[in-house]
Amino acid sequence: MPPPKKAAATDSGPIHVILGTDDARVKEAAMKTVQRLTPPGADEFANEIIEGNADNAEHAGQICSNVILALQTMPFFGGAKVVWLKGANFLGDTQTGKAQAAVQGFENLLDVLEGGLGPDVKFVLSANSIDKRRNSYKRLGKLAAIEVFDKPDTSKAGWEGAVLAQASQKAKQLGLTFESGALDLLVQMAGDDTRQLENEIEKIDLYLGERRRCGINTVRGLVSLSRAGVVWEIGNAIGVRDLQRALELLGVLLYQGQNAIGILLGAIVPRVRSLLVVKELATKHKINRASYSGFTSSLDALPPSATAHLPRKKDGTGFNAYPLFLALNEAGKFTLDELHAALEACLEANVKLVTTQLDSKVVLERLLVGMLSPRVTR
Repeated sequence: MPPPKKAAATDSGPIHVILGTDDARVKEAAMKTVQRLTPPGADEFANEIIEGNADNAEHAGQICSNVILALQTMPFFGGAKVVWLKGANFLGDTQTGKAQAAVQGFENLLDVLEGGLGPDVKFVLSANSIDKRRNSYKRLGKLAAIEVFDKPDTSKAGWEGAVLAQASQKAKQLGLTFESGALDLLVQMAGDDTRQLENEIEKIDLYLGERRRCGINTVRGLVSLSRAGVVWEIGNAIGVRDLQRALELLGVLLYQGQNAIGILLGAIVPRVRSLLVVKELATKHKINRASYSGFTSSLDALPPSATAHLPRKKDGTGFNAYPLFLALNEAGKFTLDELHAALEACLEANVKLVTTQLDSKVVLERLLVGMLSPRVTR
């Protein structure tokens, strides 16, 4: 993962805010911040943790009042104090967050923070989201050191790069190494769920024992599929031209409430594009199919004109090659004409999902049937 975004006050200030959609990393960062701010040797009464999970707007207002009281009350035995508003769920653009009681409660809390805290009082706020359009966010930004931990958008190309960095860091901490392509596969299967990602690496660590190198087969055998992993599995089903499996996975995601356009753009289109790209590359150039490292080396050896359209990693260090490598052998199940037609069909499906009232499941099922049905020989 990239380092968290920071804004406003310095890290040494009395007020700290940790935000983001990545719940696991937000909780971890907030906990570490509280531990760092807690004086050495402080007892259990030195800090006060106030749960921020509000049932409704009135509850949110009461939570803010409790935080204000905690900030203005010194510990029983004196000394420093840290107040943590943990997991506030009423600061975003939600029905509860927009209600007057919640808005006014947080404004009252900001009034207290702007008035200044006691010399030994620190405040930590963690939340999954905050409405940046409100004046309260601007006020908070002037007061606090803000860290943001957001999950990557798996519907956008290159999202794997950020997750790979975190996975590499965790593996390094455990002394693990991965065969070429194995860590990429792990990221694809775990998706944007960073807590699951770390759990899966720890599971691999326990399984390997004294062995410190993990292969692709080990990842396939041990790692559980996340929601993003199911999305990725649809891509795999497309690659091997397994219509029944693709339709089953589509049904699972739609039943889970996943957005049809997100499935189209996050799973179907990327795999079709990868199949088309490698099919054209293999037709025009000599590509090493034996191993992932050999494949990437053969890409690097191609002239820039042949690789200008290939997806690249966010840091610009090279090609985002693993999805292409996965599609390399699968592309033989399709003709170039079929892949061109499949990409055009994806565009038509996108238009239907956005501009018509057609049932989204029917639109995607027709798309998959059209792409993956057995070839008709004449």
